[in-house]
Amino acid sequence: MNKNIEVSTNQSGDIFIIRIKGDVTSVTGEVIEDAYQKLSPEGAQKILLCFDRECYINSGGIAVLIGMTSESRKKGQKIGITGISDHFRKIFDMVGLTRYTQLFPSEDAAIKDF
Repeated sequence: MNKNIEVSTNQSGDIFIIRIKGDVTSVTGEVIEDAYQKLSPEGAQKILLCFDRECYINSGGIAVLIGMTSESRKKGQKIGITGISDHFRKIFDMVGLTRYTQLFPSEDAAIKDF
């Protein structure tokens, strides 16, 4: 497990994109949460989390994502997710994240269909 994480943001049309590379844990998840908080005041209604295929996400990282999803629902925002492995798709489904987020097979598909 790598304790480093790289997070960057950009925008495509009305979709704000948070790119994530590295391991997502309760500690590194704070960087993702900070990126999300910076986008929210800008009026972001659609936020896409683009995970690098090699991302590892532990239970603390999943808790961070659940918190972001919960907050986004209160703000009327939509969160989409792309880039996660089939393994994490199953986990996200088991913990209920897929009820409140939309999973996309690729970034291009998300930008087209979000």
